[in-house]
Amino acid sequence: MTTAIGDVITSRIQDRTLLRTDAFVDGGWVGSDSGARFPVLDPGTGELLAEVPRLGRAETARAIEAARLALPGWRARTAVDRSGILRRWADLIRSHVDDIATILTAEQGKPFPEACGEVLYSAAFLDWFAEEGRRVYGDVIPSNSAAERIIVLKQSVGVVGGITPWNLPAAMITRKAAPALAAGCALVLKPAEQTPLTALALAELGLRAGVPPGVLNIVTGAAEDAPEIGRELTDNPVVRKLSFTGSTEVGRLLMRQCADGIKKVSLELGGNAAFIVFDDADPELAVEGIFSAKYRNAGQICTAANRILVQDGILERFTEALLRRTRAVRVGTGFTDGVEMGPLIDDQGLRKVQRHVADLVEHGGQVLTGGRPDERGGTFFEPTVITGLSTESLAWREETFGPVAAIRSFATEDEAITLANDSEYGLVAYLYSHNLGRIWRTAEAIETGMIAVNTGRVSGEQAPFGGIKQSGIGREGSKYGLDEWLEIKYLNLAGLDR
Repeated sequence: MTTAIGDVITSRIQDRTLLRTDAFVDGGWVGSDSGARFPVLDPGTGELLAEVPRLGRAETARAIEAARLALPGWRARTAVDRSGILRRWADLIRSHVDDIATILTAEQGKPFPEACGEVLYSAAFLDWFAEEGRRVYGDVIPSNSAAERIIVLKQSVGVVGGITPWNLPAAMITRKAAPALAAGCALVLKPAEQTPLTALALAELGLRAGVPPGVLNIVTGAAEDAPEIGRELTDNPVVRKLSFTGSTEVGRLLMRQCADGIKKVSLELGGNAAFIVFDDADPELAVEGIFSAKYRNAGQICTAANRILVQDGILERFTEALLRRTRAVRVGTGFTDGVEMGPLIDDQGLRKVQRHVADLVEHGGQVLTGGRPDERGGTFFEPTVITGLSTESLAWREETFGPVAAIRSFATEDEAITLANDSEYGLVAYLYSHNLGRIWRTAEAIETGMIAVNTGRVSGEQAPFGGIKQSGIGREGSKYGLDEWLEIKYLNLAGLDR
């Protein structure tokens, strides 16, 4: 069964076979048992884009069974064979970048050029793990006995589950699917209810690339269905690992649910990044970093700069430069030429940003620009700069997940480190300085899994992405990210003296 697709997509897309509105299970397009569907909306206009199936536990269980049956054949293929399929998938994504980006912008809201960049980033994960999958090395360990050899093998975890967020609906799919499939796992994945169309389009291209039936399954569901789908992924004994990207609150819940089955977990959770600007930094360079680490995707990224800490000696120059740049930001729908920032994802996200701004002001903050919903209405919010960030404010303790740059000054290096570490989260921190000794001291002292120095970007398929403390467990990307989908098996080979 298919449903009509909104004009915002159909008027722009070339390959309409990418517009899938059914779930993807066992190599085919399926609906829910009840026939129920839920709407997918354009966050910029509120227009109905499509309706997709509301799957639940029973349908998820069938997807898991399809993965179980597909696993032996997929795991038995050579790494070179799996690599070829992943590379073809990446090539297909690149050849359809505009179409996938059109779908992504329509359902997520980010500017079209930014969406194109994300789609290419999603292909990069497939390229990377297509090659890393060919480098799953074991070991031969010297034994205490001349008659024995100790051998270590690495094998796929088996059937695995994944749950991805709405803010990067293409990249987060392949950041899990690429290493899982490269390792020889079979994957059942639930995309966010706000952005299922991008996931389904990627699944269509995976099918064309030769991913066998059951190796990749996409189960869709509304917000109300997520607990049941998640429960099946965590309770079903066939699933041996769960990878989740999303809020710390939900990550805690999923980890508890996985405990009874002793499942492996990878959790990429919330962030509360400190963005530290020392007084020997270039203020213009730091401001450009803010636009990567704060205003990109309207601030709706886990690596967003949430607490901007600026040393006293550079505070005035930095704030003036940030204000100039912020006031020049063009806000609008993602398909409008020249737009740098789109809408927030939904009304809930808008209300949270409004609540954080009001709380910042209540705790002594001063709004220098923005601070309110954009005149376009809907879920658009003005790019905002606020000084006087209080350690008692909501924005100090929680991700704002919106375009609010909240600034606090500091006097010394030690104070900056103390402030940066004053968080239960530990995903990423940003440092701006030209003093190499200071960079080393600060980077080593800050409690995060990633540090970006003199840049606002930290993600890359070749780098290990992940955090510590309440920001998660495990790493995605890089050679380390492949190990998350592998188990170690030890063989003691005896009788070699006969």
